[in-house]
Amino acid sequence: MSDLIANERHRHKTVRTDPWTKTSVHFVESRQKRPNLPATDCPFCVGGLEAPQNYDVRWFTNRWPAMPDDRCEVVLYSPKHDGSLASIGAGGVRKVIDLWAERTQSLGARDDVASVLIFENRGREVGATIDHPHGQIYAFDHVPTRSRQRLENDWAPDSSPERQIVELNGWVAYVPLAPVFSLSIEIAPQQRIANLASASPRDRDTLAALLIDVLERIDELYGAPVPYMMWINQQPTNGEFAEAWLNIEIVSPWRAPNVARYIAAAEVGSGEYFNPVIPEELSRSLRALRGLRA
Repeated sequence: MSDLIANERHRHKTVRTDPWTKTSVHFVESRQKRPNLPATDCPFCVGGLEAPQNYDVRWFTNRWPAMPDDRCEVVLYSPKHDGSLASIGAGGVRKVIDLWAERTQSLGARDDVASVLIFENRGREVGATIDHPHGQIYAFDHVPTRSRQRLENDWAPDSSPERQIVELNGWVAYVPLAPVFSLSIEIAPQQRIANLASASPRDRDTLAALLIDVLERIDELYGAPVPYMMWINQQPTNGEFAEAWLNIEIVSPWRAPNVARYIAAAEVGSGEYFNPVIPEELSRSLRALRGLRA
């Protein structure tokens, strides 16, 4: 109840915490004004508002941030408007990974940053407001609840043969044991690496190839560009959890081509989920598709 009283006293604060579930909610009224799928004059294309000069990969501070104090950044994967992370090739993805690592280090060096989350929303179905291939970075002043829960439970890859999709040079992609989303994939090194900055050049090359492979398999599985959400879990930048294990999660709301799986009231209300897709069947389907044959 004390949390409820504190929230009421500071009801105009940008972050509030639900007093019973401890869920943090950021209120970002300014984001209502951000551009929504502009038909012309893409701000991310060369010569546009956010990319006045030619570039390979590029980052900039988000004009419509979800948090104050320059904590939100946008990463442009390529100057080409029609494309995706998977379509820019291994060399292009490697440049993106290097930029992810550099921005993690730079943001994480700030005294007011404890954790850096790199993520992408691809497709209008998951809220992307501009089609140009890009992702984002959020620099939190704390370690978010879900991240902390995974770290406190010593997360490690769980890639049984039945759920493994592909392995390459000590990295593995697989379907997790109990996914909430019908399409859910994790990518991780088989030996512990704490964060992107610690990944060797060989590891970064492998991750680039594996990301492309997995994203291409997803599109092939459904016969169309699949809307997905992707994020990177890594060691907090405040020095906590030295034994963290770098991993990437990719999920999609689609349970079949152009058919969304909606998370329903019983699931949201109970915190327990009912997935119509069996993980082993999903991994078998993805494994059978073209891709790396390592």
